[in-house]
Amino acid sequence: QVQLVESGGGSVQAGGSLRLSCAGSGSTLSMTVMAWFRQAPGKEREFVAGITRSGSSTIYGDSVKGRFTISRDNAKNTVYLEMSSLKPDDTALYYCAAGRLFLTSHKMYAYWGQGTQVTVSS
Repeated sequence: QVQLVESGGGSVQAGGSLRLSCAGSGSTLSMTVMAWFRQAPGKEREFVAGITRSGSSTIYGDSVKGRFTISRDNAKNTVYLEMSSLKPDDTALYYCAAGRLFLTSHKMYAYWGQGTQVTVSS
């Protein structure tokens, strides 16, 4: 079992930055692919970024490329999402997820956190 807890969300003005963290339980976290998804009201859950077990490979959704950076510290069982140049369209509930395969579909991730809200005002 993997338990995930997100933190770092908040309210920021457009153009600002935030850093999200996802703390995982269990030593097996280092063996999982990690990802961030987001979901805005009335919209489907959207892939934001993913990172392999070692951290050597990352992948990003088209809407965040060049603005967001995912990283992980396996010694701390923590995954991060650095968000910069934030836009109002980035407003959503951000979820951390853990899975076995390096894929962008939310259906491939078995473990989820409760989410942390990010609100970007214009």
